[in-house]
Amino acid sequence: MKDLVRGRFAVPLSEHEQKVLQAMEQALYAEDPRFATHITNHGLHQNKRRMILGAVGVVAGLALVVLAALYSLIWLGAVGFALMVAGGAYAFSPAKKTVLGAVGEDGSIRHAAASRKSSRAGSKSSFMQRLEARWDRRRHDEW
Repeated sequence: MKDLVRGRFAVPLSEHEQKVLQAMEQALYAEDPRFATHITNHGLHQNKRRMILGAVGVVAGLALVVLAALYSLIWLGAVGFALMVAGGAYAFSPAKKTVLGAVGEDGSIRHAAASRKSSRAGSKSSFMQRLEARWDRRRHDEW
């Protein structure tokens, strides 16, 4: 029986819930297998890599602090401490989230980062024109 973990307690799924969950998974894989695979595998590898690299940074920083204490080098101790803090922060900070895009009318995906770049590239007059057009649409919708 599959378990759904919430906090510390495992909540077993009923047979009906398992069937519904399986049907949803199969529908997702049938509709968009690439997206379904991306969702099921996303984040696991990145978080593990971040934790390993962060732990390596902490251990290397600790080694530098110990060496600094042995040889009375304050600057090396400061570098080691900074490396320890940076490694811990890197290990426990969340990875950058990927920004999803919007689906256009033609079915193409327009990424938010690309739309931001294109909006920055436009002149200020086009920005003002868009604001005026938006204002006109709102006024038109009210009447």
